[in-house]
Amino acid sequence: MGSSDPLLAPLPDAERREVGGVTLDIVRTGASRVKRVVYPAGFRWSTHMKPIVGGDRCMHTHVGFLARGSVHVEYEDGCTLELTAPQVMAVEPGHDAWVVGQEPAVLIEIDFEGDSVERLGMPARHREHR
Repeated sequence: MGSSDPLLAPLPDAERREVGGVTLDIVRTGASRVKRVVYPAGFRWSTHMKPIVGGDRCMHTHVGFLARGSVHVEYEDGCTLELTAPQVMAVEPGHDAWVVGQEPAVLIEIDFEGDSVERLGMPARHREHR
């Protein structure tokens, strides 16, 4: 993952954070943020983030464009999502997720920090899809 890859090149004016092996480049845009999130191969929320943030499941919503890689999402009721780039994704709170394969997953995500669920019109917790 070097800067010669345009998808991973440095972003002007981005705030860079690294949490649990995940690299986030964040740019504020009005009331929202646009984030490039790079999940490395082998990443799993319950293994790498749960010890940092606590809780049984990720309680964030993730809405954006999966630009590279594959991600498996699993909700506590057994529902699953298989996401493979290029794909728009909307993941509800209450999930575990992991990168599938040997390639990092790159997500371009939109959020409103603590107000994301409400402002994006997502449910507060996963509802079984039938």
